[in-house]
Amino acid sequence: MAMTSARPAALPARDADPALALNRADRSALLRFMLLMRATEERALTLYRQGKVPGSYYDGRGQEATCVGAAFALGAEDRACILHRDMGAHLVRGVPPGRILAQMMGREGGITRGRDGNMHFGDRKLGCVGMVSMLPDMALVACGMALAFQMRREPRVAMTWFGDGSTANGQWHEAMNVAGVRKLPVVFVLENNQFAYSTPNDLEFAVDPVERAATYGFPGVKVDGNDVEAVFEAAAEACERARVGGGPTLIECETMRMHGHGAHDDMRYVPAEMLEEWSKRDPIEAYTAKLRADGIDVEAIEKSVAEVLERETEWALAQPMPDPATTTDDVFADADPELGDGQAPWSRWSPARETV
Repeated sequence: MAMTSARPAALPARDADPALALNRADRSALLRFMLLMRATEERALTLYRQGKVPGSYYDGRGQEATCVGAAFALGAEDRACILHRDMGAHLVRGVPPGRILAQMMGREGGITRGRDGNMHFGDRKLGCVGMVSMLPDMALVACGMALAFQMRREPRVAMTWFGDGSTANGQWHEAMNVAGVRKLPVVFVLENNQFAYSTPNDLEFAVDPVERAATYGFPGVKVDGNDVEAVFEAAAEACERARVGGGPTLIECETMRMHGHGAHDDMRYVPAEMLEEWSKRDPIEAYTAKLRADGIDVEAIEKSVAEVLERETEWALAQPMPDPATTTDDVFADADPELGDGQAPWSRWSPARETV
């Protein structure tokens, strides 16, 4: 693919100070990934309305900081179970937007080569696990990976995301319990976007889910989910604690889903004043203003993202549909599963990285 960028082939030496502040390049990258996520999702929604994306369409508008900030704390050797509103995590891990757009259109150039729909994808070579529709189950998948890391005495972390609705599901509680009992190196990121489909928080649970972490024997942390640096700092601390045997962490990111559950949902159940309030806390607008005030050339970042998106879209639209004769190819495993060799081609800790 012409738009892929050069990245280091191996994990570079990691800074010894886990509390190291983000530098200007890091902060520029955080904004770039959030902008790229929003732009890619807007383009995908246009393609959906043009009939090029089959099925329904789900996005994470308003939640860009939660997935980008948390994923940015992972090292190349770590692994992520990424859900359907967390496109930014795929981008951070190194998945080009064109492959995501091709995936959504069912094209051969997509991540699963035209198989499994427009949400169920993950590039295992980049440490991304494809999601399943039973979203709380992904917390158990993350626990499974974390258990493997623990048994092999590897300083690696598994991370996963889920919405507030997942916390009412039995599988979610099973994941929290096993993570606490085994002190697994796993980081749980709860994206509290105020609604489980159309059910508001006050009808979902009687106790704030972050308080449940202590009952399972590990820390729970609440952060502003629209502040990408706050999310990163909480995730970085949680990853370091997990890496040295300190066990899991539940991070609750308070945010808002600014579009409906899916493209089919007009979200009439959301009070207008609530949407207005959260629109003033847009994570990208707030971070853009912050970086501009700090002297970072945000216009150059915005221009670069726009150029990348056009190039990526053109590439995705040029990809062919898969050959029907290959329908069963790569659907069933014909070899032992792999967790990877710990040498994904990108790391947040690499000062030489080049973002797409």
